[in-house]
Amino acid sequence: MTSAPRPPSARPRFPPPPPTAVAVELEIPFPDVDVLGVAWHGHYARYLDLARTSLLRARRLDAADLRALGFRFMISESFLHHSSPLGYADRARVSAWLVEVENRIRIAYQVENLTHGALAAEGWTTMVTTTAEGELCLETPPPILERLRAAGPG
Repeated sequence: MTSAPRPPSARPRFPPPPPTAVAVELEIPFPDVDVLGVAWHGHYARYLDLARTSLLRARRLDAADLRALGFRFMISESFLHHSSPLGYADRARVSAWLVEVENRIRIAYQVENLTHGALAAEGWTTMVTTTAEGELCLETPPPILERLRAAGPG
């Protein structure tokens, strides 16, 4: 038996997560859904943040680590393509991996609906680095670059 082809909106637009991707799993809580039982699109940023935080922690680049190094990260761009909805109590896996690290840090994401076996969303965020005083770093500083390039997750 063959399955019907996925509609164009449900097909991945990006390469799949590499084996080194970091993933977090979560259950969509009741406060995240609207009257139709669908997770509000604005909550997806938080889901991505959970995966991004896990990835950066694995690289010893969490908020406390950055402060100790004298730097900060700021999101400068974000993009998310929604393919199918997440609903109340759905289980989701959010994968995150590094795509670019030289002058900016780009992290790609894939959100899978584990309950329904469907791709829910995929996208990316771009972060820039600033000094603790807020001065933009035009290149990723060496102590951060070293941690991003080291073998490990992401």
